[in-house]
Amino acid sequence: MSTVPPPSRGEGRADGPLPERVAAAVLRHPAVARLDGGPFGSVASYLPGRRVVGVRAAEKAPGDDTGGARAGEPVEVSVVVRWPAGSSLPELAGEIAALVRGVTGDRPVDVTVADLVPAPPGPLPGAGAADRSGDDPGGPATGRGPAGTPGMRLA
Repeated sequence: MSTVPPPSRGEGRADGPLPERVAAAVLRHPAVARLDGGPFGSVASYLPGRRVVGVRAAEKAPGDDTGGARAGEPVEVSVVVRWPAGSSLPELAGEIAALVRGVTGDRPVDVTVADLVPAPPGPLPGAGAADRSGDDPGGPATGRGPAGTPGMRLA
């Protein structure tokens, strides 16, 4: 299981737009190489003058008096991960979903692993030495199997 480093100063601020806060939280995970827009860039949030690629999270609807983001609407995150990551892909998706829920509360979270890239030799940046033991590559082979199929929805 990977260790996620604590936020740096200025990261995860509560005053920014929700999609940007979600993106910052997800990118803190050492196995996440980058966010991905998915097919045709469809996984994105549109903000005034910019968009956050790889995160689809709706802010509060106009006229909504609940005081926050739409509680029942899922947050979608699409990532490219460094593999092997020290965790299986379902565990990794669960870790990413937990980071997102740390920002959004109890909203449903959909994590899509859009692609895999080779991890650098040794432990991932930000991962503790105890996370990688022996010769275990950290999960199943990434060949043509269910766990190694890029684009598979895991959580």
